[in-house]
Amino acid sequence: MKRAGRRAPRQSGSIAQAPFKQITRPYAAIDVISEDEVTAIHNAACRVLSEIGMKVLHPPARKLFQGAGAVVQGDMVRLDPAMVSERLKTVPRRFTLAARNPAHNLRVGGKDLIFASVGGPAYVMDNDHGKRDGTYSEMCDYLKLVQSLNILHQEGGCPFEPLDLPANTRHLDMYRAQILHLDKNWQTQTLGHARTMDGIEMAAIAMGTTPEGLRSTPTLLGIINTNSPLQLDIPMAEGLIAMADHGQVVAITPFTLAGAMSPITIAGALVQQHAEALAGIVLTQIVRPSVPVMYGGFTSNVDMRTGSPAFGTPEYTKAAQASGQLARHIGVPFRSSNVTAANEIDAQAAYESQMSLWGALMGGAHLINHAAGWMHGGLTASFEKLILDAEMLGMMAAYFDPIEVSAASLAVDAIRDVGPGGHFFGSDHTMRRYETAFYTPLLSNWDNHTSWLEKGGVQTRERANTVWKQMLNEHVAPEIDAAISEALDAYVARRVEEGGAPMN
Repeated sequence: MKRAGRRAPRQSGSIAQAPFKQITRPYAAIDVISEDEVTAIHNAACRVLSEIGMKVLHPPARKLFQGAGAVVQGDMVRLDPAMVSERLKTVPRRFTLAARNPAHNLRVGGKDLIFASVGGPAYVMDNDHGKRDGTYSEMCDYLKLVQSLNILHQEGGCPFEPLDLPANTRHLDMYRAQILHLDKNWQTQTLGHARTMDGIEMAAIAMGTTPEGLRSTPTLLGIINTNSPLQLDIPMAEGLIAMADHGQVVAITPFTLAGAMSPITIAGALVQQHAEALAGIVLTQIVRPSVPVMYGGFTSNVDMRTGSPAFGTPEYTKAAQASGQLARHIGVPFRSSNVTAANEIDAQAAYESQMSLWGALMGGAHLINHAAGWMHGGLTASFEKLILDAEMLGMMAAYFDPIEVSAASLAVDAIRDVGPGGHFFGSDHTMRRYETAFYTPLLSNWDNHTSWLEKGGVQTRERANTVWKQMLNEHVAPEIDAAISEALDAYVARRVEEGGAPMN
C-alpha cells in the first residue's frame, strides 16, 4: 500500500503546516449498535412522525407538507412512513460545495471529510483580554486565521457575532467579511428569509453568477436547528425553504440533550433526533427534489445535578457514532461536531474535544462542524482553542494517512546496513526521509523537560497565543476581483438603506 501523501517539511521563519487538502477516512466507521437496533430506532422515529408528528409554526411549510401528502391538523404535521421513504430516495449521497477558489472546492459524501471552524457564538476570548463581546475587527482577524489554517476546509458561519454592529444589518457585514477574507467555502446564516436570501445573493455575487445561477451549483451550507422536542419554528423553516429552493445545502440538526429536550436514555434521544431530522430532510425534498441535504447529529446529555449541557462525554461519543449509522441507514451525508463544555483552555477542553472528534470522525461524519475554536458549550470562540483544535485535527489527519508497506518502507536493507547494536539516525534510509517521515506539530513541544524549562517553560495555551499572533502577522489576503468587491459593497449599502433584516 502506498502512502496517500507526505507531510510538508517545516520551513524556517513560518508556521509548520501540511498543504491544504481534503482528508479521506481510510478506515471503516465504528458501529456501536447492531443493524437490527438501527432499524428499531428508525422505525420508532417513523412512529413518532406518524402518530405524534412535528409542530410546524410556519404556515407555508405546513402547506408544503400537506401538498406532499402529510396530515396537517392545526400546526401539527404527521408524516406517513411510506412518504418519508419515498422522499429519501431523491437525496443525493454525494455532492460538491463550490468555493471562490476552485482549489478549495469540497467533496461531500463517501469517505471524504470537511473540517469547519466554529460558528455562531456571541463572545470571543483570548489570553490577553479574556472573555468579552465579539467585535467586527476581531471577527475579521479570526476569519484571517481560518483562511491561513490549511487543516480547515470551511468557515463555520461567522466565528462570533460582531456585537458592536447593528443587529438588523450586521449579517451583511459578516457575509462580506467572509467573502473578502476567505477564498474557502463558507457557511451562511439561515435565521429567517431575509438573512438567508442576503447570504444567497452575496454568495452569487462572489461566484460571478445570480441566485438563479446558484441553483445548479451548491455553494452555501447552512445549519437548520429544530426546536427540540418536535418543533420547527418560523425563522428556521423560512431559512430551510429559501436554501432548498435555491439549490443550497442545509444540515438538519436537532438539539437533543438527553434528560432535558429529549428522553434521558440515549436510544430515546436518538429516536427523537432521527424523527426531527427526517422531518426537515423530507421538507427539503418537497421544496426541491434532489437538493443536497445533510443529517445533523448533536445528541448529548446534561449534568443532571445542574441541568447544564455536557459535551465531549462518553454519551456524546456513542451518540455521534450511532447517528452516523442512522444517517447511513437512510443514505444521507452526516454532520457532527467538535464540542466541549470547558471554561478554560485546559486539559478538560482538550480531552472533551478529543472525545468529540473521535466520535465524529470514526462515526463516519462527512462534516465536522465547530471543528476548531469552540468553547463554553458554544457560547464563546477562542483564539487559542482555534490553534489547539487545529493541532488535534492535524494529528487526526496524519492518523488517516495509511501506513506505507512497500519494499523500501520494509527497510530490510537498512536493517542489514545498520546491523546489531547500531543506530539509524545517520543511515541513508533515514536521511532520505527524515524531513517528511513524521507528523510535524503546529503547537506541541517535544523538548525534554530540562530544555523546556531552560526555554521558559512555556505551556500549551501560551504557545497557542504565540502561534495565532504569528499566523495573523504572516497572513496574506486572498485575491478578489475588484468588480466583485465593488458589487458586494453596493449590495450591502443598498440593503442597509432598506433596513437590513427584521429581528426574529
